[in-house]
Amino acid sequence: METKNLNQELIEASEQGNIAVVRQLLAEGANVDFKDMNGRTALMAATQKNQIEVVTVLLEAGSDVNTRDITLLTPFICSGANGFHEILSLMLKYGADLKSVNRFGGTALLPSSEKGYLKTVQRCLDAGVPVNHVNDLGWSALLESVILGNGGRLYSDVIELLVEAGADVHLPDRDGKSSLQHAIELKQAKVVQLLKKEFVENNETIKLAKSAALADQYEKAIELIDNALESDQENLDLLYYKGYFLQEVKSYEEALELYQKALAMNPDSLDFYFYTANCLRLMKKPEEALAEYDKAVSLDHDETFYLYHKSNYLRELGRHEEAVQAMDQLLAMQPNRYDFSFHKANSLRSLGKHEDAIEAIENAIKNDPANPLYHTHKQTSLELLGNE
Repeated sequence: METKNLNQELIEASEQGNIAVVRQLLAEGANVDFKDMNGRTALMAATQKNQIEVVTVLLEAGSDVNTRDITLLTPFICSGANGFHEILSLMLKYGADLKSVNRFGGTALLPSSEKGYLKTVQRCLDAGVPVNHVNDLGWSALLESVILGNGGRLYSDVIELLVEAGADVHLPDRDGKSSLQHAIELKQAKVVQLLKKEFVENNETIKLAKSAALADQYEKAIELIDNALESDQENLDLLYYKGYFLQEVKSYEEALELYQKALAMNPDSLDFYFYTANCLRLMKKPEEALAEYDKAVSLDHDETFYLYHKSNYLRELGRHEEAVQAMDQLLAMQPNRYDFSFHKANSLRSLGKHEDAIEAIENAIKNDPANPLYHTHKQTSLELLGNE
């Protein structure tokens, strides 16, 4: 068997999670850091599919956690962007560069904060990833969690962690607005209290359970919530936290059942659709997860949050045509959102539609002309168009 074939097979086996084949190919001399046409190593392929055991084997074989693919993504940042905190912890153990950034200029902390991956945010902060780093869009992790969050239970906990870690609540974005100003405009009442350091958790059980969970004592956290639910079975906060803790210990079916119970009790609690979608995503049930986003979009008078996070998931799945459609819907509602135009341009580039990508990035430039990121993106698309 040729070495090149061994290398390609290693990437394929890693992506599929076939640990026996991965071990065999490495023993036969496959290059652990060989890159495919997209610049992906076996480690990147395994990370993208959350193949924890394979990632462990590849790291033990010396794979580089900081190597970049053609989109400038590293396995370390990829694990952060997808909320794979177990893999991220392994990357940290094997020398991940805490200050490394993606093509948007963001550290691993920013996309994990944007998407509400609480445990990943905690891991990044504990490791020392800079809390006030600003990406090329002009946003910090705190700004992203406010602007792209919904102020609900999960995002409030993310924001609480960031504030406790020293996040600057007055740091302005490119339009001069701080996280606090955005939270006020978005009417995120609890977030405003958190940013002003005025929020006090009055439910002692939740306070103790959250502390236990932060220390990875999930059995204790679940027990505390169970005791409280005996006398308060319809408390949505208690149901949410038990569901979240169960999800973290991979009891996905039980977590999903609790989230669905909360929705049945209070159909107006639309944030539970976000929790069910996340749970189904971790269960690797993409169609069911996407359906949960669609339910929330159809019911919410301001569907931007759910539609945006649906588009994130579509990009994660590599379904860029559908992601572009979602971005078009968002831009129809908010045509001046340069970040939406930028995400649309990236999906169009992934589809090889470079002329359309240039048109999309022009909209971002029109709304934020001084941002060099957009001009760089346009130039790259022009070069790719010229090479066709």
